[in-house]
Amino acid sequence: MRRRHGLVALIGLGCLSAAELSAQQGAAAAVQLLRSGSYDEAIAALDDLRTATPSASHLRWYARALAEVGEYEQALEVLDGAPAESGVALANVRGELLLATGDVDEARAAFTRGWEGGAPDAYPSRLNRAILDYDYGDRDAALAEFDTFIDLYNSATVLPARDLIAVARAVSYLGVTNKDLYQDALRAFDEAAAADPSSLEPALETGLLFLERYDGTSADTEIERVLGRNPNHARALVAKAKAMQFNGSMGVMETVEKALETNPSLVEALVFKARLHLAATDYEAAAEELEKALEINPASLEALSVRAAASFLRGDVQAFEADRDHVATIAPDYPELFNDIAELAVNHRKYREAAELAARAVEIDSRSWRGLTLLGQNQLRLGRIDEGKASLERAYEGDPYNPWVVNTLRLVDSFENFGVSETDKFVLVLHDREDDLLRTYVEEIAEDAFAALQARYAYTPPLPIRIEVYRDHADFSVRTLGLPGIGALGVSFGSVIAMDSPAAKRLGEFNWASTLWHEMAHVFHLGLTEHEVPRWFSEGLAVHEQHAARPGWGHQPSPGFLGRYKAGLFLPASKLDAGFVRPSYPEQVVDSYFLASIVFEYIEGRWGFDPILGMMHGYRDGKETEQLIEELLGVEPETFDEDFDRYFSGKFETALAALGPAEGEHGESILPQSPSQAAVEEPGRFTARMEAGLEAYELGDLDEAEEQFRAALRLFPEYGGPSSPYWYLALIHERRGELERAAQALARLNALNESNYEARLKQSEILEELGDTEGAASALESAVFIYPYEFELHERLARLHTELGQHEGRVRERKAILALDPVDRASAFYELALAQQAAGQRSEARRSVMNALEIAPSFDEALELLLELRGGGSER
Repeated sequence: MRRRHGLVALIGLGCLSAAELSAQQGAAAAVQLLRSGSYDEAIAALDDLRTATPSASHLRWYARALAEVGEYEQALEVLDGAPAESGVALANVRGELLLATGDVDEARAAFTRGWEGGAPDAYPSRLNRAILDYDYGDRDAALAEFDTFIDLYNSATVLPARDLIAVARAVSYLGVTNKDLYQDALRAFDEAAAADPSSLEPALETGLLFLERYDGTSADTEIERVLGRNPNHARALVAKAKAMQFNGSMGVMETVEKALETNPSLVEALVFKARLHLAATDYEAAAEELEKALEINPASLEALSVRAAASFLRGDVQAFEADRDHVATIAPDYPELFNDIAELAVNHRKYREAAELAARAVEIDSRSWRGLTLLGQNQLRLGRIDEGKASLERAYEGDPYNPWVVNTLRLVDSFENFGVSETDKFVLVLHDREDDLLRTYVEEIAEDAFAALQARYAYTPPLPIRIEVYRDHADFSVRTLGLPGIGALGVSFGSVIAMDSPAAKRLGEFNWASTLWHEMAHVFHLGLTEHEVPRWFSEGLAVHEQHAARPGWGHQPSPGFLGRYKAGLFLPASKLDAGFVRPSYPEQVVDSYFLASIVFEYIEGRWGFDPILGMMHGYRDGKETEQLIEELLGVEPETFDEDFDRYFSGKFETALAALGPAEGEHGESILPQSPSQAAVEEPGRFTARMEAGLEAYELGDLDEAEEQFRAALRLFPEYGGPSSPYWYLALIHERRGELERAAQALARLNALNESNYEARLKQSEILEELGDTEGAASALESAVFIYPYEFELHERLARLHTELGQHEGRVRERKAILALDPVDRASAFYELALAQQAAGQRSEARRSVMNALEIAPSFDEALELLLELRGGGSER
């Protein structure tokens, strides 16, 4: 589409009578009221105008004003009563109202009448007919019709704003065949805004186009322009909610509800609200919104698609097939039904079904780039790497600007830099730069987790389990969502796990072994329930399994967590899913992980593990949480919530009483007096005690510091965060030479914190000094789970394993040292050969010593060892 220059709006001037001038001024004022969102006043003014002067223009604006607040039927009645000579001029707005109420055939006839009759808005009529045909009829024919708008744009010297908007929308549809046309669409929207600066439609349509083209920031900017002039604009509020969801902002539901306050009949808003409910597995609420939508517009393809998705996700095959077949009848070329269901299936972690549904969408429309993207992403999630890459490459050909496609293809191309090793249960995929270092540790944790979980659940998930470990968090994020920026550390797609390596985060930010255990638990949960388990259940149970696996693993309580409980921010136990999928405050997702794990601690402690297994079987069979609570726990959901709340408040009774309303994550607060004075005045407050202890410690008054830290522990004994009293008590005891007490404090700290690397190193040093070699080695082993990249860590572990006669561990640590590429590789190979010899691995030892001699041919000790190894002896 070529660029035109110097467009100006034509304004008809002539001799107007006083009455005509008054009517024109009144119409302009009414339109301004409408565009500013003063709908009641605008409707009243336009009603007066159309009564006094029932011109087509006044009737059109009046009908549009009624439509803005959802009064579609009333607007149609007004148009039905219009003079016959206004029929053509009102045909387009009539068609839009008919389409909004589901009368597709009559809407098509109205649009045709407006176009063929030469109405003032003939081109918008032609566009609306083409869009209707694109959705409900022949897509190829509709694309040919859209193409005519390029000719319109290129042949006209000047176009009014309404026609420029029609051109822009037509060209945006053509973008499916030529992505460069999206830029032309933006240009035409800009020209429309210049032609009619008071119109809100160009900015709104521009925002929607930006959102469609994956630019959430620009979309939000354009939509805010509309809302800045009309804060009640229902369609703009829905667009705002969609941009917020795209950008990961909170308050999405509230924004949609605000749109429905203006227009309770806005089907787009009702369906979007239903989607939000479905994401939280609230099927009843979703069904309520969808029924409202379909009562207004029985032919809404989006509402029918989302209702079909809800039925599909609930396992209601008959209802799903009924909506599927109905859509196939009224819109045979419409692929979005299967795309919508596939996308919602992903939200419910049903990746196999999502891939199958997306493939159906592509069968219907080979240009469904959305379908190809969903297909490729889910093939990758299923471990079908080559197929997924091929699908995404096809998607890229049609939509080369899709960041999910571009990023994921880039990531898949990088797989050539990963090592792949296989065992009887696992396929391990690690970056070449750390494959040799991490593979053994990853395999050991995976094997331990598999054995423990297999015994606990009496279940074996589909094998092999593919474990991908990414040293770049952005790569892991792309693998998970297609975009960088995810806050998680790991994800399970079933029998495919992706996670960060310890190199992806700063030292002390996470424990990779604990994360792997968490994701292995998901493999069992998803497999056992056939991917029907709600997110709150699976996440909470996975954290519960971390707690059971090793002391300190998994989420632990903090002042911030308990402070938010005191503030009443937590959801009831039976409604926790919303905390994951629709958080209402920044920390809610993380809080929900830990809170859900305490739910399982409570259930297993009171009823045992069998009801938990029973709930998983129930989810697999299509039952919902409230029903399972009643059946397996024997209590009403409301009673369960009340009982759990008592359990929670009892569990943390002392800490809750000791925390003020504004406690920080690390116990900080702003106190008007000195810390020591605050401790005197508020002896029962955890923060006051901690700050007094820190003040005394910094001044060197260890006795006073110990007294304050022990008082803090009595108030909050479960706190193992970065400023835990246990850490300072350990330092105090170490400085006094009280090593056993220091070791005890560190053991308690490390049992409350999975990622405190420094505390584990110090614990190991102190235990070794006390002669507890085994304890020292154990502390260092747990440090490897946090940060395995320091030579000294593995040197110490190798020495401790040697002293303990643990030859396999000694070999592993010597291999780790080599993987870290030491300066003296010859000596590293020699030390590995010694370890392998001690472990009875003579052939491996010979290879290692030969490697040492290849680097340093005159290495005497290595030559002697080689002669010794060649001297014979059977291998173990």
